[in-house]
Amino acid sequence: MAGESLPEFNYPKDVLQPLLSASNSSSLQQALEILIKNSRAAVGRAELASKNILPTVLKLVESLHHASSQEYLMQAMKLLRNLCAGEVANQNSFVEHNGIETVLTVLRSAALLSDPDFGIIHLSLQVLANVSLAGSELQEAIWHKLFPNEFFILASIHSLETSDPLCMILYTCCDGKPGLAIELCRDPGLPIVAGIIQTVASGNASEDGGNTALGDKVFSSEQAFLLQIISEILNERLNEVRVPNETALCVLGIFKRSVSIVDFGARAKSGLPTGSTSVDVMGYSLIILRDICAQEGLRELKKDSVDVVDLLLSDDLTDVILSLLHDLEPPAIIRKTLKDSENQELNLGSTKLCPYKGFQRDLVAIIGNCAYRRKNVQDEIRQKSGILLLLQQCVTDDDNPYLREWGIWSLRNLLEGNAENQQIVADLQLQGSVDMPELARLGLKVEVDQNTHCAKLVNIPGSYTKPVERVGPLKFMGKMSIREPQLYIQAHHTATFTKSKC
Repeated sequence: MAGESLPEFNYPKDVLQPLLSASNSSSLQQALEILIKNSRAAVGRAELASKNILPTVLKLVESLHHASSQEYLMQAMKLLRNLCAGEVANQNSFVEHNGIETVLTVLRSAALLSDPDFGIIHLSLQVLANVSLAGSELQEAIWHKLFPNEFFILASIHSLETSDPLCMILYTCCDGKPGLAIELCRDPGLPIVAGIIQTVASGNASEDGGNTALGDKVFSSEQAFLLQIISEILNERLNEVRVPNETALCVLGIFKRSVSIVDFGARAKSGLPTGSTSVDVMGYSLIILRDICAQEGLRELKKDSVDVVDLLLSDDLTDVILSLLHDLEPPAIIRKTLKDSENQELNLGSTKLCPYKGFQRDLVAIIGNCAYRRKNVQDEIRQKSGILLLLQQCVTDDDNPYLREWGIWSLRNLLEGNAENQQIVADLQLQGSVDMPELARLGLKVEVDQNTHCAKLVNIPGSYTKPVERVGPLKFMGKMSIREPQLYIQAHHTATFTKSKC
């Protein structure tokens, strides 16, 4: 607004004088500009709080609203927003002087216009968002004033500019208050959530340019966006959020349906989100399932409680994952080895390509999390010839970042405490060579018995090998599903495995 002159306004003298005095200025326009600038800093807000300027600003807002002076009102709302940002004295004064009702009056008027005033709505919501951070008492006061009618009207305004502070208010009010969260997730709260999802999802879709694939006619952008948000929240709060069994089965159902729709004929160009609604629905539902399975490894089951992983397994989770993993083309390094080798035993006749970068890794991650200390899963994977398939995933792959680490994690969980699975690996025949510089630095090398073709670890003559203490089983790390796992052994594999007896 600098350099521009606001129109004349007949303001009350008792409102003008404190503002002119606090800003050391001679006009309302100048006063607002100076006070807005000063209130951007914490020290400026504290100084204005000591002068008890907030009640005067509220009176100014009321006067400007009744006078329909939008230019001045915008400036006054900016000042009010700044004053309420983290300054407890101002926040308390806001409540004491009926600030919620004052802002709500302005908000209603702007929202109910045939052409809503997004600027005023945005500023009003920012004021309430700042105030909501002051504590549970103010949060409940805001909630009871706005829920559900006012929230619904605001959620129906399909503007990304207004949905951001609205979401902040809803989140702050519901955080740590299960009762309010339940209200929001039931009638009449669900239409509020639906309105926000529609607004944000449509904004994302317009940025991506849309997609007209078959799957995108089955799933909506709102569904993909909701699954993305759920996956992010679950991933960030793995130890806090409990997924109900019914929800887990619902996600598995969504995943199965998406698998039947997605086109696996095109190689992925990016990770999630891809811009294809069907692929994104499949990917985010897969990630949610991965983290649900990780949760069960982090907690002790209560007596008579149902293990959600067992519930998912009973609904063919393992079959679906192994089938997809089997049908996908092997990682690039495996494909190259097969191409160069006369042995075609591992040629699976794959016809499917990863629809997004990381898809194969996420499939492997679910196997690893499900197999953690579950002998029934370990045995099932072996009986379905899955161990050799999982061995192929213990390699680096450009299209699947951290595939190797997840492959090692999964194989570790499949072998732990399972003699039958360990014997399967022990009976594998090594073909070709394995370049492992880490072993060389330890004074070790891999030799292959020419008669049995079994690999064995031996000392390199003239080298010193530091004794390695025996360690117990690797402790399950739930963070494997929160962030990319740590690297365990950095080796460059150029070997394939086939079954044989040593």
